[in-house]
Amino acid sequence: MLSRIAESLFWIGRYVERADNTARLLDVHFNVLLEDPWVDEPSANASLLAVMNCEVELPASRTNVLTHLAFDSSRASSIAGTLTAARENARRAREVISTEVWESLNTTWTQLGNRARTARPHDYFSWVRERTAVVWGLSSATTSRDDAWHFMELGRSLERADMIARLLMTRAFEGTIGPNWTTLLRSCSAHEAYLRTVRSLVSEERAAEFLLIDRLFPRSIANNLAKAESTLSEIDPGSDRNGMTDRARLALGRARTNLEYRPVEQILGDLPAQMGEVQEACAVASNLIRDRFFLPSSTVLWSQESL
Repeated sequence: MLSRIAESLFWIGRYVERADNTARLLDVHFNVLLEDPWVDEPSANASLLAVMNCEVELPASRTNVLTHLAFDSSRASSIAGTLTAARENARRAREVISTEVWESLNTTWTQLGNRARTARPHDYFSWVRERTAVVWGLSSATTSRDDAWHFMELGRSLERADMIARLLMTRAFEGTIGPNWTTLLRSCSAHEAYLRTVRSLVSEERAAEFLLIDRLFPRSIANNLAKAESTLSEIDPGSDRNGMTDRARLALGRARTNLEYRPVEQILGDLPAQMGEVQEACAVASNLIRDRFFLPSSTVLWSQESL
């Protein structure tokens, strides 16, 4: 496969997943602001923007949050920006993605403007989640399990682990106690799966354990780090111990085992730092993947996407 095609597929996976999880994170954030009138809203908004690596003049308002993370198509951190970039990468990789996936991404892109102008934020976030689910469903149903599939899944797994880590970091927002664990489970579409698995009421330790290290739930951090590791093995099965692919797997494996073999109480005691380590591992792996599989000329174009 041409490296430019592989890179486009990788970033389709990352961008579509980023749009989905940003919508989930924003939905949780605005629900917390509505439910708790005593929340220091400017501090909470500033903390959310900091978690998403967005710089804005203080005090941060709801308008700042929606502009930077939802509606500004020129920003790679916003929902509109990621869906626009996903559609552009799909256009570049048109020869290897199915017609159904292309039409789904293109339709989503053409509807972005109207949705952003007319929908309430919650309706907009729900629409984004539905559209990204359609993209992934069509991709799963129409893509052969070859390198095209592997590169999209690799991008998706890295982005999902990174974004779930950011979502969990909202528990430590400045100026608010953050969303409760039931809200976090619902935002990850994990509440029903949690109840079926744990068979008890939601508690902090068990909910955190489920979202961090459950090996069967597809949105847990450990599940996605493990999936990224296995996908790298499928893409480059002959890599040696000193190769970039193996070093990427090593970074992901260290982050995963750090979660799996550490008591949940310790993780919860220092949750922002622990989630920061997950994000750092994903960034290191992404950079090594870029250097191993993608053209050096493309590195400049995507340098701002190292996170």
